[in-house]
Amino acid sequence: MVLDLNSDLGEGFGIWPLTDDDALLDIVTSANVACGFHAGDPTVLRRVTERAAQRGVAVGAQVGYRDLAGFGRRFIDVDPAELGNDVIYQIGALDGFARVAGTRVRYVKPHGALYNAVAHHTAQAEAVVEAVRTYDPDLPILGLPGSELLRLADEAGLPTVAEAFADRAYTPEGRLVSRREPGAVVHDADAVVARSVRMATEGTVTAIDGTEVETRPRSLCLHGDTAGAVDLARRIRAGLLDAGVELAPFA
Repeated sequence: MVLDLNSDLGEGFGIWPLTDDDALLDIVTSANVACGFHAGDPTVLRRVTERAAQRGVAVGAQVGYRDLAGFGRRFIDVDPAELGNDVIYQIGALDGFARVAGTRVRYVKPHGALYNAVAHHTAQAEAVVEAVRTYDPDLPILGLPGSELLRLADEAGLPTVAEAFADRAYTPEGRLVSRREPGAVVHDADAVVARSVRMATEGTVTAIDGTEVETRPRSLCLHGDTAGAVDLARRIRAGLLDAGVELAPFA
């Protein structure tokens, strides 16, 4: 079993840091780097892409709504054509810094509310897919299994990568429980590690109602903006390695 570990990085802005990017870059194999719309600024983007390149960590563009104040976690009913242009703009910005660092953007992952929206919002999912296809038809899209995003990306001939979340609760339909709902984030470290190993080795996770949901991820997301995130990420990595899982980027 080969698994990628990804985390959302570069989510500071100016003098305000959010994640411990350096520590997480020593743990993960892929970095979903904020592109400036929900977080990040040019200096942050350059620093994170350079340090990812130094460590051999794959750089992915984490594209989101134009929503700094809401950290990209508020749905915006944006015109699909405008959304597509926003996605191209964000990929291009990050790709510029990645190339300066001696690497390139190797995949695309939507962030926050956009990630949740394109699971079912066909028009916005189409806009994201068309933007990625127009920018680079060889760029993989990382997303939720069974989502409109991955279905449409597959139809468009784009590489798709199924993702699971180490510390997020699932609905019986395989969607993520809204952060507005209680229990949306799993905080017990032992439970998170056990869930991660099970998703990697068995391809299943227990939903919030106790039912079993098939996941079979190629990449596992480790959130970096929760309390104790670095220690938890280290424990997850160790648990996966102990279970015989090989860790490597998918792109």
